[in-house]
Amino acid sequence: MNIRNQWPVLPIVAGLASGLLTGCGTETGDSAGDGSNVVVGMSDDVLATDPASGYDPGSWLLFNNVFQSLLSFPKGATEPQPEAAESCSFTDTQTTVYKCTLKDGLKFSNGDALTSEDVKFSFDRMLKINDPDGPAVMFPTLDEVETPDEKTVVFRLNTADATFPSKIASGAGSIVDHREYDADGLRKDGKAVGSGPYQLDSFDDEQAVFSVNENYKGSAEVKNTGVTLKFFDGDQTALKQAIQNEEVDIAYRGLTAGDVADMEKADDGTGAEVIEGSSAEVQHLVFNMDDPVAGKLGVRKAIAHLLDREALIKDVYQGTATPLYSIIPAGIAGHNTAFFDTYGARPSKAKAQAALREDGITGKVKLTLWSTPSRYGPATDQELTAIAGQLNASGLFDAQVKSVPFGQYEKDIAAGKYGVYVKGWVPDYPDADNFTAPFFGEGNVLSNNYDNGTITGTLIPRTAALTNRAATDKEFGELQDIVADELPVLPVWQAKQYAVVRDGVYGLEYCLDASTVFRFWELSKDA
Repeated sequence: MNIRNQWPVLPIVAGLASGLLTGCGTETGDSAGDGSNVVVGMSDDVLATDPASGYDPGSWLLFNNVFQSLLSFPKGATEPQPEAAESCSFTDTQTTVYKCTLKDGLKFSNGDALTSEDVKFSFDRMLKINDPDGPAVMFPTLDEVETPDEKTVVFRLNTADATFPSKIASGAGSIVDHREYDADGLRKDGKAVGSGPYQLDSFDDEQAVFSVNENYKGSAEVKNTGVTLKFFDGDQTALKQAIQNEEVDIAYRGLTAGDVADMEKADDGTGAEVIEGSSAEVQHLVFNMDDPVAGKLGVRKAIAHLLDREALIKDVYQGTATPLYSIIPAGIAGHNTAFFDTYGARPSKAKAQAALREDGITGKVKLTLWSTPSRYGPATDQELTAIAGQLNASGLFDAQVKSVPFGQYEKDIAAGKYGVYVKGWVPDYPDADNFTAPFFGEGNVLSNNYDNGTITGTLIPRTAALTNRAATDKEFGELQDIVADELPVLPVWQAKQYAVVRDGVYGLEYCLDASTVFRFWELSKDA
C-alpha cells in the first residue's frame, strides 16, 4: 500500500500469533458475554468514512465492520473466503479474469438491495476519484468491471495478478450503495451506508458509535449489541488512564512502550491486563540510491554491519518489537533471513571498515538520518538518534539526526533531498507481494531511485501469476537475497502487538491476526 503513515507510538498493529494471547482478552468455554456494548479506545484517528478515500488503520477498522467486501479474511486465516460473494474464482489460466457470484438477498443497512451494480459502481468510483489518500493505488491491474447480470461480477485485469482476491478482501474492496454515493466525489457528511455486520450511527472527533446491522447477511456472528470507538487523538496518557479507570473496555492502539512495560509489571488490582501478539508491521531505513553519500554501496554495507537491532529494541522500544532481518516479516509465507545471513546479528566494525575501504572511503562518513515523529511517533527520533550513536561509536561515521514534520518530510523525499530516512509499513493483506511489489516494483512508493530489472521484470511478475502462493517461496527468497546484496533498504524491526483489556471482556484473540482485520463482532463482555 501507499505506506500507512499512522503513528502508533509502539509498533502495534497486525497480530500474527493469536495463539500466544492469554488472560481476560481470550474466550474459553461459555465465557462469552451477554451481548453488551463494548467500548474500544485507540490513539489513531479515523481519517475517512468513505472507502474511496481512507487508506489508514483507523479508517480501515471502520470499513471492515461497516462495509462488506466480496471476500473477507476469516479469523486466523490468511486466505480470503467468500463474504458478500457466494463464490469467486479466476476463469482463465493467465489469472487475468476474476468472476464472482453474489449471495442471494443481500441488503445495505438502509434496506436497499445490494447487486452487481453496486459492486461495479464501488470499484469504478474509487478508480475515477483516485483520491491521493485512498486505495485506488492498489488496483493498477484492474482494467474493467463487468456485470452480466444482477448477481455476477467479472473483473478484467491488464496483467496477471494472483493477489487480486486478497486485495478485494481488504478494506479497499468495500461495497457502497450506488444510490447513496456520488460517482464523482467523496462523501463529506461523516456518514456511511454499507452492508457489513454494523451500521455507523454517529461519528465525530471524539467517538464513533456502531450498532448491529439487522440487514447483514454474511459469515460474521455478532456477539455484542454494538461498539463505541473512542478517539484519543494521540494522547497516550489519556488512553492509559481510560483503561485503568474503566472508561474503555479495550485499549487497542497507542500506548507507549513504557506504559506497556509498566502495566505488564503492575499488579494494581485495576482488572486490566496486557495482551501480546506478534505483528506484520515493519520498519526500514531507506537509502536514496542517487545520493552522493548513501548512494555508495560501501556506505550502505557499513551501516548494515554496524546496526545493533537488539540494543535498539531493548533501549528504545523496551522489548516491544523484534529484530527484522528480512523484507518479508516472520509469519508471512516467503519470509527468509537474507540480511542475517549476509550481515549477521552482531555489529562488526572490522567488516564495516572493510566495506568502506573497498569503496575507496578512508575518512569518516558524514551522514544525516532523517526522521518524522509527527507520523511515526516520538520513539522514532529516539530510534534514529540511537542508530546514529551506534554508527558514531565505531569511529567510522559522523552521523546526525534531523527531524521534520511529516508534510515536509514527504515532499523532501519526493524531491530526493534525503540520503537516509525511515519508513514504516502496515500490510493491506497478508501476502509477501504486499511487502515487495510496493517497495521494489515499478513506481515504488519509497522514492529512493532503486530499480532492479530482475525484480521488476521477472520475479514480481512471476509471483503475481501464481495462484498457489506457497509456490512463490523460491522467487521471493531470490528477491530478498538481491535486496540484501544491493541494500536499497535496511530492515530494522518487526512489531509486536499490544492491547489492554479489562476483566470480563472476551474475543480479542479473534481480532488480532495476520489479516489486520479488527473484528468488532467477535467482542463480548459480561453484564
